[in-house]
Amino acid sequence: MTTFSLNVPNFGTTLAENSYGKLVQVCQSAEAAGFDRVLVTDHVVMGSDNSAYTWSAFPTEPDANWLEPLTVLAFVAGQTKTIRLGTGIVIAALRGGAVLAKTAATLDLLSGGRLDLGVGTGWQEREYDAVGMDFGKRGPLLDDALAVCRALWSSAPASIDTPRLKFDDVYCAPRPSAGIPIWVSGSLSKSVVRRVATWGDGWIPIMGAADDDLREGIDVIGKAMAELGRDPADLQVRGRLTVVRGTDGSIDLPATMLGAEQLLESGATDVLVALAAVDPDPDAAMEEFGELVSAFATVTR
Repeated sequence: MTTFSLNVPNFGTTLAENSYGKLVQVCQSAEAAGFDRVLVTDHVVMGSDNSAYTWSAFPTEPDANWLEPLTVLAFVAGQTKTIRLGTGIVIAALRGGAVLAKTAATLDLLSGGRLDLGVGTGWQEREYDAVGMDFGKRGPLLDDALAVCRALWSSAPASIDTPRLKFDDVYCAPRPSAGIPIWVSGSLSKSVVRRVATWGDGWIPIMGAADDDLREGIDVIGKAMAELGRDPADLQVRGRLTVVRGTDGSIDLPATMLGAEQLLESGATDVLVALAAVDPDPDAAMEEFGELVSAFATVTR
C-alpha cells in the first residue's frame, strides 16, 4: 500500500498559536484532505552546539519549545479519527524499552491502532548525557529498546537476554493486538541494516537520500530480511518529497508529482512532505492540502 504523509513541526513557534491548538488544526485538516499519516519528531533536551546536525540549518534555537512527540500524538489522537500517527523519529533508547513499550501500546490502544513508531539513535550527545547513557553505545542501546518492545508486545510473560539487559517472568499490558509498525531510521551501515531486518517494518533513509540510495537500501535490507526468514516484500520505505514551485511562487503540481513518481519507482511506499515545504504559513499550507492529496492520488492509480 502506498501512503502520503505530512511532517508537522512539534517545535518552535510555527504551530504554537492557541497553546498548539494550531498543530491540532493542521492535523485535522490533513485528515480531512486525505493524508494517510501525520508525523512529529523528537528531542528531549538540546545543547547549544548543534554542529553535529549536518543535513541543513537546525530549525530552532537551543531554548525553543520542543514538544514530546508521543504526548503530542496522544493529544492529536483524541481529536482525529482515521489518520495514522507517527514519530519520525523518537529517540527510543532515551526512554528505555519497557517505558517506551508501555507508552506506545497505550497510545496505540487509545487511538484505535493508529500508531507508527519511527525510531532512531539521534545525533546529539547531550541527550544521552542528560539521561545518564553512553552516547558511544547508542546503537546497542537502541537494539535493546527494540528487543524489549517486541518481547513485551508479543509475550506474556516476556523475557530478554542481551549482553546489556536481562529479565524474565515479566508482564506488560496492554499488548497491541495487531502489532505496532516500527520504522527504523538510518544509513546503510551494517548495524542499521541488521536493525531494520530484525525489528523493522519500515526503513526511514537519512535526509537527502537519492533515488539510487533507496534502490540500494531496499535491495540490501531485503536480502538481510530474507536471511532471517522474513518477506522482503513486506518492507515499507519512506521517501522525502521535494515541493517544486513555479515562477509565481505557487506549487508546481506536475513537477512536484514527477518527484513523487520517481520516489515510488525507486521503491518508496510512503511519500513524506513537510508542512513548511508546502508553505511556511500554516493557513496557506492547509489550503494546499486537498490539491496535493488529489494530485498524489493520480500518481498512485
